[in-house]
Amino acid sequence: MRTAVVILNWNGRPWLERFLPTVLEHASGAEVIVADNGSTDDSLTWLASKHPTVRVIALTRNQGFAGGYNEALREVVAERYLLLNSDVQVTAGWLDVLNDYLDRHPGTAACQPKVLSLSDPESFEHAGAAGGFIDRNGYPFCRGRIFEITENDMGQYDDEREVFWATGACLMIRAEAFHAVDGFDADLFAHMEEIDLCWRLRRRGWHIGYTSKAKVFHVGGGSLGYGSPRKTYLNFRNSLIVLTKNLHNGWSWWWLFRRLVLDGFAALKFLVEGHAAHAWQVGRAHRHFFLRLPKVVKQRRALMAEETTPDLTGMYHRSIAYDRFILGWKSFHQLDQDAFRQER
Repeated sequence: MRTAVVILNWNGRPWLERFLPTVLEHASGAEVIVADNGSTDDSLTWLASKHPTVRVIALTRNQGFAGGYNEALREVVAERYLLLNSDVQVTAGWLDVLNDYLDRHPGTAACQPKVLSLSDPESFEHAGAAGGFIDRNGYPFCRGRIFEITENDMGQYDDEREVFWATGACLMIRAEAFHAVDGFDADLFAHMEEIDLCWRLRRRGWHIGYTSKAKVFHVGGGSLGYGSPRKTYLNFRNSLIVLTKNLHNGWSWWWLFRRLVLDGFAALKFLVEGHAAHAWQVGRAHRHFFLRLPKVVKQRRALMAEETTPDLTGMYHRSIAYDRFILGWKSFHQLDQDAFRQER
C-alpha cells in the first residue's frame, strides 16, 4: 500500500460519525485505518456496525497522540502515512495533492495542506494554518496564526514552501523517515509532538513542506478543548522540553531563565484575565519540566551526536511574544522576514 490514512480516535464516536464518511469518499487508492486509543465510549461498536470494512487497530489504553500513533503505526505497512485528526473534514483531491508534493520533493519528509476553520471557513484554524514556525524562545506560531489571533484566508498563503514544522492534525509523512527517528516522543503525550518530530527530521537533513493546493477544515480541540487548563499545561511543559532537546546552539541556563520569565508574564496575564486555573498550570508545567530535565538533557546529547546536516531555516530569531504583545503585530506578513534564516 502506498498511502495509509490513519485516524487516531479517543472517545470520538461523534467525530467519526460526522467526518469518516467524507474521508472514505475522498481516499481512493489508500487504506483508511482507525487506531482506537483505548476508548471507553461506543466507538468500536459503531465502527463494526456502520463501517465493517474499515480496519481497526484497537489499543488497550490511551497513550496520547504521540504514544498512540507510535504503537499503531508499527502495525501499518505503507510507504506513506497520512495522520489525520478525527475532527477534520477533507476535500476532493486532498490526498493526491499531498502525495504529489512528496513525489516532487524527494528531500521532504513530511508536508501539510492548508488548514481552515470548519466553524469559520474563511479563517485559518489554530492548529497548523498555512505551515508552522518557532521562535528563539520555543513558542510556536503559523502563517495565518500568531498566538490567539487567526487571519482570514484571502489567498495570501496560496503557495508551496518549506516550513519549520507541519501540523499533526493532517500530516503526510514518509514511513521511512518516521521510523528512522523512532517516531514521536511518547513522553510528550500530546501537543507539540509534531514540532519535536519535524525538528528531529530536520536534524537528519530532511525538509518539511506546505502546499495550499490541498485544504482541509478542522474543528479543533476535538479531544481537548482550546480553553482547557490541561492543554495549557501540556503546551508549556512540552514547549520547554522540545526546545531544550533540540536547540542547536545557544542552549544555556541564561536562555532557560529568559524563557521562565516570559512564561511568568504569561501566567500573570492569565491571572489578570481571570483564568487562575491556567496560571496554576504554567507553574505546574515548570515543576514537571525540571523533574524531567536530566532525561531531557540525555536526549539532547544523543540528538547532537547523531545529526547530519542541521537546517534551521524557518526558525524566527526574534521573540514572537514581544512582536505580538508589545509591538502589536498580528499577522505573519508583519513579522521581520529577515529574522527567518539559518541559525546565527
